[in-house]
Amino acid sequence: MKKTFLLMAITTAGISFAQNKIKYPETKKGETVDVYFDTKVSDPYRWLEDDKSAETGAWVKAENEVTYAYLDKIPFREELKKRMEQLWNYEKIGAPFTEGKFTYYSKNNGLQNQSVVYRKGKDGKDEIFLDPNTFSKDGTTSLGGLNFSKDGNKAAYSISEGGSDWRKVIIIDAISKKVLEDTLVDVKFSGVSWYKNEGFYYSSYDKPKGSELSAKTDQHKLYFHKLGTSQKDDKVIFGADQKRRYVGGYVTEDDRYLIITAANSTYGNELYIKDLTKPNSPIVTIVDNFNSSNSIIENEGSKLFIETDLNAPNVRVVTVDANNPKVENWKDFIKETENVLSPSTGAGYFFANYTKDAVSFVQQYDYNGKLVREIKLPAVGTAGGFGGKKEEKILYYSFTNYTTPGSIYSFEPKSGKSEIYQKPKVDFKSEDYESKQVFYTSKDGTKVPMIITYKKGTKLDGKNPTILYGYGGFNISLTPSFSIANAVWMENGGVYAVANLRGGGEYGKKWHNAGTKLQKQNVFDDFIAAAEYLIAQKYTSSDYLAIRGGSNGGLLVGATMTQRPDLMKVALPAVGVMDMLRYNAFTAGAGWAFDYGTAQDNKEMFEYLKGYSPVHNVKKGTHYPATMVTTGDHDDRVVPAHSFKFASELQEKQTGDNPILIRIDVKAGHGAGKSVAASIQENVDIQAFTLYNMGFKALPKK
Repeated sequence: MKKTFLLMAITTAGISFAQNKIKYPETKKGETVDVYFDTKVSDPYRWLEDDKSAETGAWVKAENEVTYAYLDKIPFREELKKRMEQLWNYEKIGAPFTEGKFTYYSKNNGLQNQSVVYRKGKDGKDEIFLDPNTFSKDGTTSLGGLNFSKDGNKAAYSISEGGSDWRKVIIIDAISKKVLEDTLVDVKFSGVSWYKNEGFYYSSYDKPKGSELSAKTDQHKLYFHKLGTSQKDDKVIFGADQKRRYVGGYVTEDDRYLIITAANSTYGNELYIKDLTKPNSPIVTIVDNFNSSNSIIENEGSKLFIETDLNAPNVRVVTVDANNPKVENWKDFIKETENVLSPSTGAGYFFANYTKDAVSFVQQYDYNGKLVREIKLPAVGTAGGFGGKKEEKILYYSFTNYTTPGSIYSFEPKSGKSEIYQKPKVDFKSEDYESKQVFYTSKDGTKVPMIITYKKGTKLDGKNPTILYGYGGFNISLTPSFSIANAVWMENGGVYAVANLRGGGEYGKKWHNAGTKLQKQNVFDDFIAAAEYLIAQKYTSSDYLAIRGGSNGGLLVGATMTQRPDLMKVALPAVGVMDMLRYNAFTAGAGWAFDYGTAQDNKEMFEYLKGYSPVHNVKKGTHYPATMVTTGDHDDRVVPAHSFKFASELQEKQTGDNPILIRIDVKAGHGAGKSVAASIQENVDIQAFTLYNMGFKALPKK
């Protein structure tokens, strides 16, 4: 089905376009050719997939030198950075939670690279518990997770170095903060779930051969680590005999059951349960296929509460007895509605957080399934939280939208009383800005929602610098949230628009499916239609429009700019999936096949993927928009080779004056755990590049 020919690499002359006044680095072209269903496909930049080679390292350095030389010449870049830092510099406090005798919370004084975990004892005094800023000198090592034993006396926390998905787990005495034993290594895509005070469950892959940042990982295993023993003696609980790409395990709050989920893709999972009160009890199957997403969110004795989209595209909660948990015995507890459900539990109640046209409303239920109340939210936007232990008296939730910085509210479930717990003091006048939700028509007649945010009084004259953001995949919903970077953009007269494309989860499983596999073009059509709406309504014009997206959204930008290069002035693809014929060859990429399909599936799928794959659709003699590709050299989620290849194709084939740059963060990954300093600089560079290429020589008037 697929054959590969590796021919001798040849070196081409350095690419230098006098017309756009940028001398790009010399990029070697090889003659690698793959054959899919009798179709030959060249892959001249295959050598850039080798993240361990000195050649790739030299190319990264050379490209960054060109990029930063360009950015350094933008006259208002430092002014933009000063304002970004000024606005970012406010105290951020997380919701508190109790473990043992202490109350814990996170806090960032403003510009600290990583947030610090504090705790407060019965004496009311605050002390630092964990300071991730001390993990590394340059702020590139971050806290990945923190979990406590049942009595709160011990803790396990994971760290990520350079943004990698590979984690280390450190076990400490939570009272003295002293390290108890050797660090666990090579942990990936894993939580930590304690069983009593004896140890915890975690998941990982065998260390891959070759590069740990790009080599394929596809057999996930669930382990139990018993305190005081060596990691090499950790017992495999699930995954040794049954090969699955993603395996997770978690213990119910009462320590009665171990819940196991197993999947081969990012959608759909098997569900298993093990009774921990009975020695050597078997692992019992509840769901034996990948046709639905299922998780046990609560139990009351042997009564299980399961969140599922089985026969319920918008999700429901069902109950079943653990002694006979097969699907045919499930009974509705919270029925499916026309709105997408995301349930949580805490303080002896269930909370049904619904998404309606991409915004939240929340209902509270008791354990008998009776509606207690609808919770009044502060405004139209996104609410999250409403989770905690059964014995809690007070829960916390967050609220935000595109003009309102995220605030934390305390909530008393018995009375329904809600009040501000922490409201950030941000130097931004929210009242001067407005958000408007519109519904535009896509190519096939589908109505798609979009929220457009801008300064009140903005003239709709087609000359407003505008960023159109999208994602459109993996059942992920883009709901309103505040961003300092977007606030700075709007302060400078910018319009910020977010389109809720098919492929996302805003309208449940059907909406997701409509943007997958052979329907993926719907996502790009929705994004193109969003841009055309903004232009038609004179929010902006092609000369002032930028499109932006990350990861699957980077693919979105790459596909859109290659299909409609005339539509926008600037393209900003971040950590994108750009080579659709080979994405499944790296790290956990094969798990994305539910959304994308693979080139190996059949000839139709291969041709469809090749038809929109950004790397394979850059054409010579085309005027592409000003483009700044962004990625991280430690990205082991979407390997940077995707971006490397795409940038190389664009630099070789671009016609006209628009620059093609690639900005590669070193010691950075897919985005999680990125330091504040790095985040600020990246956003500054993106906005400076965007405005400069829209013709601005100074920041627009506010």
